[in-house]
Amino acid sequence: MWTVNSIGRLGNQMGEYATLYALAKLNGHQAYILPAMHQYLAPIFKITLPVIPSDVVAKTRWRNYDLHDWMSEEYRHIKGKYVRLTGYPCSFTFYDHIRQEILQEFSFHDHVKAESNQYLLDLRGQRTNVTYIGVHVRRGDYVRVMPQIWKGVVADKAYLDKAMDYFREKYPNPIFVVVSNGMDWCRQNINASRGDVHFAGDGRESSPGRDFALIAHCNHTIMTIGTFGIWAGYLAGGETVYLANYTLPNSPFLKVFRPSAAFLPEWIGIPADLSPLLPKTVAQIKNP
Repeated sequence: MWTVNSIGRLGNQMGEYATLYALAKLNGHQAYILPAMHQYLAPIFKITLPVIPSDVVAKTRWRNYDLHDWMSEEYRHIKGKYVRLTGYPCSFTFYDHIRQEILQEFSFHDHVKAESNQYLLDLRGQRTNVTYIGVHVRRGDYVRVMPQIWKGVVADKAYLDKAMDYFREKYPNPIFVVVSNGMDWCRQNINASRGDVHFAGDGRESSPGRDFALIAHCNHTIMTIGTFGIWAGYLAGGETVYLANYTLPNSPFLKVFRPSAAFLPEWIGIPADLSPLLPKTVAQIKNP
């Protein structure tokens, strides 16, 4: 009986589930999920892994096996009958070889799918040949944590302008569906004057299923940073534009996160502006 820790919010939970599914299969063991993970994912997705009753979880002598955030050869040879994978794994390198199975596990319930599709249909109005682009803007705690702890930045206005212009130049009738845990910032910094931007998100981190389903049902994805956006792009298919190189080269974040294992090779990276992290010159201080 193999399982995985249930920690973090939606993107982390999905990464943990997919990694457990893939590694248990690779090592020839039956995967089970903890009740907390089932409570998180089952209302949104048609997941199939069985749940371990709480009393069995407590009685079992687990062998905790810590994972880093990319696939390694040793993970093909994990020993133990009662293994609990730990960490925050969220990398396609664990599970992309069985992509269709993973996409099947994360099939949305019919009512979730119907609500998302109806919302997108209403946005279209009388327009024809529209292309939906889901936009996820990760802010929240990252606004503080990225510069202060990880020597990194979050997406700024310039990045979002470039990403949206990429799709505007490529598709005649784009509709941008914006969700975020910082919707006020989005409304102030994303230009909606063309009529092709819709602020759809409710920003509720405690119940992110609606926001996630909306952008996962779009044709293409603009993400900033974080596992929520990564999974939205993975499920939506199509093109995904992401914020690239968003930490300084000496960032401690790069010891636990490998961009090449997080973003699929065909995804399109737009480099972040790291100037806010660099020391200011005398001239900049005089003329901020």
